[in-house]
Amino acid sequence: MKSSYILFLIVLLQVSCKRDLDLKPTSVITSNSFFKAETDVTGAVYGMYQLLRVEVANANLYFLGEARSEIMTSSLGGTLGYDKYYQQTLSATNPGPNWQGLYAVINSANLVLKYAPDIAFSSAVTKNNMIAQAYTMRAYMYFTLVRSWGDIPLRTEPTEGYDPQTIQVARSPKAEVFALIKADLDKALSLYATNTFTAGRNTWSKPAANALKADVYLWSGKQLGGGNADFTIALAAIADIPTSDVQLLPNFADVFDYNTKGNKEVIMAVRFQLLENVRSTAPVIGPDNLYANMYIQTTNIPASAPQVTKDLIGVGGGQNIWGPTAAVRSQFTSDDLRRNGTFLEIFATTASGPLYFATLNMKGKGVVSGGTRFFVNDVMLYRYADILLMKAEAKNALGQDPTTEVNLVRQRAYGTNYNSHIFVNGTKVQNDDAILQERLLEFLYEGKRWFDLIRFNKVFELVPLLKNRSAETHLLLFPVGSDVLSLEPKITQNTGWQ
Repeated sequence: MKSSYILFLIVLLQVSCKRDLDLKPTSVITSNSFFKAETDVTGAVYGMYQLLRVEVANANLYFLGEARSEIMTSSLGGTLGYDKYYQQTLSATNPGPNWQGLYAVINSANLVLKYAPDIAFSSAVTKNNMIAQAYTMRAYMYFTLVRSWGDIPLRTEPTEGYDPQTIQVARSPKAEVFALIKADLDKALSLYATNTFTAGRNTWSKPAANALKADVYLWSGKQLGGGNADFTIALAAIADIPTSDVQLLPNFADVFDYNTKGNKEVIMAVRFQLLENVRSTAPVIGPDNLYANMYIQTTNIPASAPQVTKDLIGVGGGQNIWGPTAAVRSQFTSDDLRRNGTFLEIFATTASGPLYFATLNMKGKGVVSGGTRFFVNDVMLYRYADILLMKAEAKNALGQDPTTEVNLVRQRAYGTNYNSHIFVNGTKVQNDDAILQERLLEFLYEGKRWFDLIRFNKVFELVPLLKNRSAETHLLLFPVGSDVLSLEPKITQNTGWQ
């Protein structure tokens, strides 16, 4: 499979990374000549996940899903330019992530969808599963794109030539994008043979596709006028997931630990391992993912910090570029077991008392090997707590009681102190506020908050620098970078970002 994967990446670099549309291919390797056997498709699917992993490792998905919310601020190591997100200073010349990496993943999926159906497999189940994964991946990437930029180019055929007439695609209305997303998910779900996971739970599966479907229909129900019909579909998608060998782990911190990868709470994760280079920028800086920017070097730990804090930090590593704001940290009560499983506050000891120093991410603290800390925790896309809170959200939208689902999450969160935090059903508005708050406490650092705030219509209420700016609805989207505009002449800037 590795040889097929390497060959596939050569093809993919030819068709997905063109910076000059007038270049002519010099290699005799083509997509058509590559896709001949089952192993070629397997390698192509592997390459599809590798491209997704690059977008996660480089924090592009995190930038889109969380960085503009009220969660993060600067820390000890400077800003690394990330302040443009939480300071809300994005512009066409200083934009967020470039969408080309996301389209590279889509192109990879499109190649599988074009060629896999005509290739003989040893098993029809295996073939259908490969195709299902490609449909699910394409749906996930388009869901990310449309929530981030609104109307976007729809590419359902792989880019295999160098003709600008076929490469350049104008934007499609977001309604058409959602129609494709939903159709892709229906096709995928019809092809998965079982409601089970692969080992590691780091590839798309029927439970993961249903999690994505629920997410999609909650969004379209709230943001596109789908209403009760969409909320009902979201609930139906969730219904099968509990039968797929999932559970809330008793100990919250174990969900993210390097040594418990692929545990039963995981629905879909992006896998990272020791001794792998995953970043796409040069020079390659090692196997670390985005969480390297949320820890601390040993030499930066204040000497006067309590020994218990130093013991919890252990071997240092990474750069403390950013961390959660004081306003967010203060929302975790002292008896919330998620607090210590999510972050660690460092205080220096001074004559006048403890002095706040920095906050570390404990969900992504990695693993120590050979005296060095490597930031190779898996990055969660969906886990069972998310399913429970999406179910609560859908039930509340339909006028049903979400108490059971919210309290299942709270029971794990508060342990023996749960009786002081029991959720009680209220009005729809009260319940939505409680569910959104629970999502903040449960999913901090997991790249969900910005999208949650949009879905619940709370951006202009809860993001401090966006308060009283509700008339500027363009701020809910990202600007299209000038680099994209220069490469794609049929694309125009998002309204309001000119």
